[in-house]
Amino acid sequence: MATVETAGEPRTKPTERVVRLREAALRTPIPPAQEVGLHGGESWMATRGETWWVLRRGMRVGHVLSNLTAEIGPDDLIVGRIAARGLSEEEAQRLKAAGEFMAAQPVAGGQAGHMAPDFERLLTLGCRGVQEGIEGRRAALDPSDPEAGPKLAFYRAAHEALEGLCDFAEHYAEEAERLAKECEDAERAEELRGIAEVCRRVPAHPARTFREALQAAHFLLFAINVVDGSGLTSPGSIDRWLLPYLRGDLSEGRITQEQAQELLDCFFITFNQYIGSGLAIGMLLGGRDAEGEDIANELTWMCLHAIDHVRMAYPSAGLRVHTGTDPELLDFALEILAEGVSQPALFNDEVITASLERMGLPRADACEYMNSTCVEITPCGKSNVWVASPYYNLPQILLDIIAEAAGNSGTRSQFGSAGRNSGTRSQFDTTELGHVPEFRALLVEYDRRLGEQIAAAVAEQNRLRHSCQAHRNFPLASCFVHDCLERCLDIDCGGARYNWIECSFVGLATVTDSLEVVRRFVFGTGELTWEQLHGMVRRNFEGDEAWRQRLIREPAKYGNDDPAVDAIAEHIIEAAVTHCRRHRVVFDSTYEPGLFAWIMHAQLGQETGATPDGRLAGVALSPGPDPAPGRATSGPTAAALSVTSFDHGPLIGGVAFNMRFSPKTLASPGQRSKLAALIRTYFARGGFQTQITTVDLETLHAARERPEDYADLLVRVAGYSDYFVRLSPIMQDEVIARTELRL
Repeated sequence: MATVETAGEPRTKPTERVVRLREAALRTPIPPAQEVGLHGGESWMATRGETWWVLRRGMRVGHVLSNLTAEIGPDDLIVGRIAARGLSEEEAQRLKAAGEFMAAQPVAGGQAGHMAPDFERLLTLGCRGVQEGIEGRRAALDPSDPEAGPKLAFYRAAHEALEGLCDFAEHYAEEAERLAKECEDAERAEELRGIAEVCRRVPAHPARTFREALQAAHFLLFAINVVDGSGLTSPGSIDRWLLPYLRGDLSEGRITQEQAQELLDCFFITFNQYIGSGLAIGMLLGGRDAEGEDIANELTWMCLHAIDHVRMAYPSAGLRVHTGTDPELLDFALEILAEGVSQPALFNDEVITASLERMGLPRADACEYMNSTCVEITPCGKSNVWVASPYYNLPQILLDIIAEAAGNSGTRSQFGSAGRNSGTRSQFDTTELGHVPEFRALLVEYDRRLGEQIAAAVAEQNRLRHSCQAHRNFPLASCFVHDCLERCLDIDCGGARYNWIECSFVGLATVTDSLEVVRRFVFGTGELTWEQLHGMVRRNFEGDEAWRQRLIREPAKYGNDDPAVDAIAEHIIEAAVTHCRRHRVVFDSTYEPGLFAWIMHAQLGQETGATPDGRLAGVALSPGPDPAPGRATSGPTAAALSVTSFDHGPLIGGVAFNMRFSPKTLASPGQRSKLAALIRTYFARGGFQTQITTVDLETLHAARERPEDYADLLVRVAGYSDYFVRLSPIMQDEVIARTELRL
């Protein structure tokens, strides 16, 4: 790997403790949460006579948290993890019985989590303060009021869940004290006594210090993710809610900068101890406040240092970039990325904030948002936004049309005559789609089918939302999401302030390049009939390699700033946005589009036959707005111009633009300055987000051959970071095939 020259703030190194914790997290599989299944199932069995579903959920959460084994590792400063102990034979039998009972229960579909709780409420009130507020609201209700029943049940459920969280922390205080008495290392014994003191304080009571704030936040995140089941709940804007505690400790001399950094590093590592592989846990740094002022601060820098120190998949950190972002801060982020860390991703703060305001959010809410996991946008502490619900396979719609057109070859198709024998030829090389009547008719049919898929998906998402109201509920998470307590409603029942649903479209470049093939060879030169084209893709180009190479080589490709091809992509995105805007979802919310893939371009690619652009069956589709792998041959600027040929503003469901560079390309401050200029140009044109992988082909091939030597090699996938050696073979192929850009 090339040596990176530094600029700006000096780099720091992780402590030996952090190095040990990181290595342990990398090599130790996450234990199965068997205790959660055991105690949760038994609670559900014991409360089968309870009328209110939400109350049963709250009692379950409280019971589980009160009974989890407290386990503290030898280097832990931030405590709370899944216990590694196995179940006894008697417990295993109880778990089996509980599992059989749970399998017979009604189920709820749809998403959960993908949000950030209100940490300020937790840290300023503590669980006891939140409980006091709940009791005040309960006391104001008249039990004889016919509408009071569900409200009283919800408040009692929330109270039970909070009580369990306090018990959970108390058990850790007791375990820390026990270990301290047995510890022969005086320094570690003192640390354990400090852990006990912190756990007796938080999260039951308001946090007073930086360490207490981190510990309280971790307890809440662990409990919501692992026990409450509201998965991928994230720390959100940590450099905002945590900042007062850092500044207070530093000013009062209670902590040094180095101690604070170590605690922050430890906090970052905790996510990797309970969030499974192949996911994401969102965190966004920097940005602006409601007055438009840059809020990046000393904690923003510390979080970037933590990314550099920890170098793990979680949290999935991003940096909000705007015209007022400190150039040294951006360069430091690029400096880290140049070493292959793959984080932070870079988000366009101006585009995203403006988009949220256009959706009706007040400025104060619009400026504090997060990447809910990958790049999906949701307001912090106020949302029950479902993301990527669902992913749409854009190329499959075209393949279905081609198959039907081929089957109707004996009659004049709805697209007009086509092919050499049709006796007609169309202008395929114009930038005006309207100048190609047959091609325009094809796009109209494509749009119609896309609209049908979107309408069917909205109906399904609404069904799932109703199932969640009836058979799920998250009383613990609801305590820290506005306005659940105020509305007396669980988050699953519409308590959150924002409840829109986001979807995502996959394979844009694949379908765009394929449509260009149709325009050129079917409607243009007439060298291919529908039957011939369908036959080639149906056979996976077997016996047609010469044609396949022509389809790859001759037509222009999306990602090279070609106006005619980019216009196709623009048309598809505009159609998707228009169809989404026609629909409403449960809780009178909107259906919002996005353009990223997570790992779905690989999964959908496995299900999709060969496509007219020359892609073979089973190969990953193009992710997000990216050019298809290997086809952005005109450099990064041209790729960025194509990607911003359509409006990213309506795509609040997230846009993930991948760029891959060799480490040598970004090794010097001057080279990174060129990249910074490219990023600012991309953002000035309305680009939503970009993510950078810095790794060369030699390293990727070596990692595939010797995975044991590259266990911590991180790459950007399609919205999130993951360990290259843990990716599926098809996903590894996609990363390897990406164009290596040069500045």
